[in-house]
Amino acid sequence: MTLTRRSLLAAGLAVPLATAAGAGRVIAAPARLILPAPAGPHPVGTVSLHLADRNTMASVWYPAAPGARRYPRAPWMPAAPLRALLGDNGFDPDVAAGPLTSGREAAPALPGRHPVILFSHGANGHRSEATVVVQELASHGYVVATVDHPHDAYVEFPDGRLAVPDDESTTPWTHADDVVFVLDRLEQIAAGRNPGHLPLPAGLAATLDLRHVGVCGFSKGATAAALVMNVDSRVRAGLSFDGPMESGPRPAALDRPFMLMTADFNRIDAPPVEEFWQLLRGWRLNVRAKGGRHGAYCDHESLIPQLARLMGMSDEELEGWIGTLDPARAIRIQQAYPLAFFDRHLRGVRSRLLDGPSRAFPEVHFLP
Repeated sequence: MTLTRRSLLAAGLAVPLATAAGAGRVIAAPARLILPAPAGPHPVGTVSLHLADRNTMASVWYPAAPGARRYPRAPWMPAAPLRALLGDNGFDPDVAAGPLTSGREAAPALPGRHPVILFSHGANGHRSEATVVVQELASHGYVVATVDHPHDAYVEFPDGRLAVPDDESTTPWTHADDVVFVLDRLEQIAAGRNPGHLPLPAGLAATLDLRHVGVCGFSKGATAAALVMNVDSRVRAGLSFDGPMESGPRPAALDRPFMLMTADFNRIDAPPVEEFWQLLRGWRLNVRAKGGRHGAYCDHESLIPQLARLMGMSDEELEGWIGTLDPARAIRIQQAYPLAFFDRHLRGVRSRLLDGPSRAFPEVHFLP
């Protein structure tokens, strides 16, 4: 699940935004939304890949070499899919301009070998929906590939074609197949090939450490992350951002590390999540941020409050969307816990953050 009309209606947020403009008010240029900057020591580079043999788009985010700031900042989403996303959900498409990310387009990669993480988005989503997490990981030395899932994503292709979600039959298994496909293409890039047939950033191929691969996903994409680990032994560790863990067939037992960051889809209210938890035979951890809703672990926490101010939402309406967890704290949780997880299981760097409750994050509860 992501920013969908159904979820907005449920939260009472699908309201028309053009009414005031129709009353004769002067319309200023739309405000630009803002994403928080990553906290890591490295600048971030990014490049988009068009993988025509599966008709999908992916972005690769990576630690960039010094001097990256002379390259342009990448948009969170291209304008056309962003307008479609807003319009499909009852928003005025011109309510705001999309944010610029910290990713510098096609900046040369930082030399060295860097672990690889793949990200799968939620239903009716897009590969940008967890950019706060993604660019944080890249700023700490990870290469992160984010995948748009055909027929379940808002996406623009290099020739200007716009695709929107149009097939409700796509399943987490479909997403998992896409993720494995992109991992295969990263192996081709590491071997010196160019499956996207567009220029690649200098040094990117040499940075891909495909012996240390992780996967993560949001909502439906989190279920897909578990399925990827079932079918692909190249993936060493997996992380779920509030995944419902529902699929047909469901995930099988796993003996590799897996972490659940739960909210609406928790082990009490969502039986498939508890069933999946019982299938985890290796290192496992379940944390939950008090007061967080389904979007607590994606860019909703950064962007929805900004949209709320522009739209004049009430506090009650906003709470119905993002819960009572302070958005600034949610962002810090997004930046800290995924990094600690992948540091431990892809780099062997142990962080006390995963050992138990932390005074720095009193909102984060460890569930037995």
